Amino acid sequence: MEPDVSIETSSMIRVAVLPIGPVPHNHLRDYSAMLLRHRTISLSNISSFYKEHQKSPFSTQPWDSGSLRFKFMIGGSPPSPWEDFQSHRKILAVIGLCHCPSSPDLDAVVHQFAAACRGYPSALVQRCFGFCPGDSQLEDGSKREGNLILFPPSDRQTQEFHMNTMVQDIAASLLMEFEKWVLQAESAGTILKTPLDSQASLSSEEVIKAKKRRLGRAQKTIGDYCLLAGSPVDANAHYSTALELARLTSDYFWYAGALEGSVCALLIDQMGQKDPILEEEVKYRYQNVISHYRKSFIQENAQRVSPLSFELEATLKLARFLCSLELKRELAKEVVDLLTAAADGAKSLIDASDRLILYVEIARLFGTLGYHRKAAFFSRQVAQLYLQQENGLAAVSAMQVLALTTKAYRVQSRASDSKHSLPSEIGTSHADGGKMHHHSVVSLFESQWSTLQMVVLREILMSSVRAGDPLAAWSAAARLLRCYYPLITPAGQNGLATALINSSERLPSGTRCADPALPFIRLHSFPLQPSQMDIVKRNSERENWWAGSAPSGPFIYTPFSKGDPNDTSKQELIWIVGEPVQVLVELANPCGFDLMVDSIYLSVHSGNFDAFPIRVNLPPNSSKVITLSGIPTSVGHVTIPGCTVHCFGVITEHLFKDVDNLLHGAAQGLVLSDPFRCCGSPKLKNVSVPHISVVPPLPLIVSRVVGGDGAVILYEGEIRDVWISLANAGTVPVEQAHISLSGKNQDAVISVAYETLKSALPLKPGAEVTLPITLKAWQLGVVDPDNAAGKSASGSAWRQSRDGVSPILWIHYAGPLANPGEPPANGSTVPPGRRLVVPLHICVLQGLSLVKARLLAMEIPAHIGENLPKPVRLDNGSTEEVTLSESKAGGLVKIDPFRGSWGLRFLELELSNPTDVVFEISVSVQLENSSDVDNPSADQDAAELGYPKTRIDRDYSARVLIPLEHFKLPVLDGSFFVKDSQGDGASSGRSLSFSEMTSKAELNASIKNLISRIKARWQSGRNSSGELSIKDAIQAALQTSVMDILLPDPLTFGFKLAKNGAEHAAKLDSPKESNVQVLSTSQGSVLAHDMTPMEVLVRNNTMEMIKMRFSIRCRDVAGANCVEGDKATVLWAGVLSGVKMEIPPLEEVTHSFSLYFLVPGEYTLVAAAVIDHPNDLLRARARSESPNEPIFCRGPPFHVSVIGTA
Repeated sequence: MEPDVSIETSSMIRVAVLPIGPVPHNHLRDYSAMLLRHRTISLSNISSFYKEHQKSPFSTQPWDSGSLRFKFMIGGSPPSPWEDFQSHRKILAVIGLCHCPSSPDLDAVVHQFAAACRGYPSALVQRCFGFCPGDSQLEDGSKREGNLILFPPSDRQTQEFHMNTMVQDIAASLLMEFEKWVLQAESAGTILKTPLDSQASLSSEEVIKAKKRRLGRAQKTIGDYCLLAGSPVDANAHYSTALELARLTSDYFWYAGALEGSVCALLIDQMGQKDPILEEEVKYRYQNVISHYRKSFIQENAQRVSPLSFELEATLKLARFLCSLELKRELAKEVVDLLTAAADGAKSLIDASDRLILYVEIARLFGTLGYHRKAAFFSRQVAQLYLQQENGLAAVSAMQVLALTTKAYRVQSRASDSKHSLPSEIGTSHADGGKMHHHSVVSLFESQWSTLQMVVLREILMSSVRAGDPLAAWSAAARLLRCYYPLITPAGQNGLATALINSSERLPSGTRCADPALPFIRLHSFPLQPSQMDIVKRNSERENWWAGSAPSGPFIYTPFSKGDPNDTSKQELIWIVGEPVQVLVELANPCGFDLMVDSIYLSVHSGNFDAFPIRVNLPPNSSKVITLSGIPTSVGHVTIPGCTVHCFGVITEHLFKDVDNLLHGAAQGLVLSDPFRCCGSPKLKNVSVPHISVVPPLPLIVSRVVGGDGAVILYEGEIRDVWISLANAGTVPVEQAHISLSGKNQDAVISVAYETLKSALPLKPGAEVTLPITLKAWQLGVVDPDNAAGKSASGSAWRQSRDGVSPILWIHYAGPLANPGEPPANGSTVPPGRRLVVPLHICVLQGLSLVKARLLAMEIPAHIGENLPKPVRLDNGSTEEVTLSESKAGGLVKIDPFRGSWGLRFLELELSNPTDVVFEISVSVQLENSSDVDNPSADQDAAELGYPKTRIDRDYSARVLIPLEHFKLPVLDGSFFVKDSQGDGASSGRSLSFSEMTSKAELNASIKNLISRIKARWQSGRNSSGELSIKDAIQAALQTSVMDILLPDPLTFGFKLAKNGAEHAAKLDSPKESNVQVLSTSQGSVLAHDMTPMEVLVRNNTMEMIKMRFSIRCRDVAGANCVEGDKATVLWAGVLSGVKMEIPPLEEVTHSFSLYFLVPGEYTLVAAAVIDHPNDLLRARARSESPNEPIFCRGPPFHVSVIGTA
């Protein structure tokens, strides 16, 4: 049998192409390639070389459309015993190829070519082509006559033209030789035999039958030469005669040969035409060919020679013809039946080489149909036949054939699959509502024939070892171990590991293989950039490019970014030239031996990244997460497809995509096992490689807290300075910097030295600047007084250690707009900036605890005299109060113009110390000084009044009294008792008048003014100091006592002496002169045993008429009533009780009386009144709940000093 046969093979002229003399391989390939381009020579092109010596036997030669077909046999071929039966099997021409520089002696070349041609007695034409001859060789060759043809040195196009001319000459010579042979055969006849006719002895009948068959066989042979000469019509005529004669003589074998030639002539005659009738005719005739070859089988000759090979060749020719038709899908069943029949006939073939060729052709035809697995099956049969031969070349052939089957069995090497499409097929996910893609179905089926795949890989491994190809053996062992480790015993796994090591020892150091072995590698994660290395996009057109770059929430990193988190195309990562980066990968060794990875590093093909290799040891059935690092070296984009691994002596590339698809297939049940789950690794979410871009070098600021990076421990309200050092650890200077605050408790940062940082710019590489930051500890919250008092020295229980409560410094900084030596960049290409996140770790401890605050009032009775207190008038017309004494404390004791007595106000703070340190409290009150507005240069320190310090030991409490400056509001009206909103909606329609709103605002402003002037500071030890937050406590205390202490009483009572008539009478000061200070109290003395006239002044401080009944009481130093009773010491004249009066709004009424003191001493006068028919305003002021309850008002006490003798 012959390989690559077809129906048209019968029309091809076989030409042996032989190298003559030493010819370099590259030149031999080049010369052969030029020759192989001329497989078909048109008859019209050889007319110039053709000479008709006599009338041609090819009467219907198609000179316009016909052609001669050549089949060049490189290296020649042995003679066939069937050359008489099929003339196209003969070598009809010999062409020698000589490289003249390697064979300078042309005589030797001629003799060598002649000796080579003697091996082909059937050759009708011989030519020897000499290439690249020298000058002397050209001169010598021109004198020679014969078959040596020299190709002068020239360009490739000229040589190809020369080659075309020579081949046309050969074609013309062959055509003329064919004519001679046909003419001789027709005239003289010839004896044609086949191996079927060769017998030891012929009977008389066989001899007679052979003579009868001679004519039919001669006609068949003449038809063969007509077909070779390109005259299919003439050939068909001779074939028809041969068929008739062979049929009469029952020469079935030659009948089949003639019928096969007639089919070829039919196709050649109608070449290029598509005719269904022709196709059916070809099928019908070739079925007859096959049946007649089968009829020619003689049982006696079966052991010696058999026509079975021709029957199988005819079957293959018909199958190949059907495959070439456009409707080969519809004819696939017929082709499969033909190939199946041919495969069954292979068992009866005697020659093993025929069986090899048959399996090769069957495999090719199945591949043409697209039946790749059937093709792979017969290819394995071919490999088995090769492996049965004990030589290295057969092993190489077996290895190559098995390599062709790997794609069908889905075990191909990466090197053979440039597109590397298999992992994507395995990784195809389910979609369309649970419908499985075709590739997934295929993979599901493939998972059921893993044993066959293992057999294929084991055969490749064995053939590679026998062929001496260590790289192919390593690749097969790697695929076998990586893909089928769950099906291999531990001993088998160790054997494969040994095979890998043995193969690598025969390879040069640094050999790379496209197929990875172990370990399995998957991408674990990309570590987030540290807070000191955040990248911020920068726009050169905006000065405040950092605006809006900080996270909107309280977290440094927020996972809730805009966009779809599953859209990997939106993920972006920025690396900086010269700064190390890290990538986490996970390795898995699911086999039962220790795996030593000599080196592993990130695989980057862009050329702008230097990866750092590391060495890893993986125990059996284990996994490990490792960190791979590297440094970007230039600006651009970085793609990380996987890792480069040096293991088992060979360097391989492990792609992340392959493992992802493998894990996806394992999740769908399409892959045998998940190597990471086998090693106990937890399930990991699929991590995709983001888009990585590399930017130019940037500055890098590193921060540290001077004195240690631990938390700053502060007590509540403590103020302390913290120094933060900023150093530029990069290679680019810092030219822009901006500091901002974020996070909670931003008020704790009192001041940041912005100017210090700005003055240090540009901050060169290696430079350092220290920024002072003033911090004030915040309040932890309201503490239960019982619990606060019971806290022991373990005050650390109040420590605030939760994350997220401390403020954060955002420092945005950037380098120059363009790198040195580069042109200025526009707004879209400027290097980005950076953001340094400096958390101010503040641990706040519970300090002094404010238990409660109260507002207290103390009245000092005034002395009755002849003169009322008068204010001092300044030149500018304003009224200033004059202090009682030279000390500042005297300024706090003032006359209450609405009560007529001296008033002193105290704020009492009860403080608890639950800590383990001692505190000293100092309170200061800022006094009001009206002259500050007109005299800005007034001493500000003189306006603040300090008090002695109060010591509070640990676990103790103390009260601190803060004297307050007295103030009152002028008028009492209903605006202070109208609530902002009524729950029952009774007053929802009532809106406040302008005067009411003004009064309410005046009250609130007075309270806030008072609060702002009180400062409570503490100190503990030498360096710890702070301020106690008491604003809220004072606010609450004032709100609860405002009506009793700060607001005026409805009625004001004042006493004075009425002696010397009206010149001593004076009205009480109006409310606008309320804040006056007494010039001198010059206490008037009253003589005993003398009638002393007095007056009581009653003032209405409300906006309504008041009807009342009031009484006057006189008490001695013991508090006893001196007017009534048996032991009365004071006599009176006038009415002292039950005095009825009506007082208009904001007016006053005077009531006169006289007292006669019998005993000298100190006495006190007090006036009290009962208001008749009080309105709602007075009831609200008195906090009266019952409408029938009387409203009682009492005035302040007035002292009377009585002198004299008893």
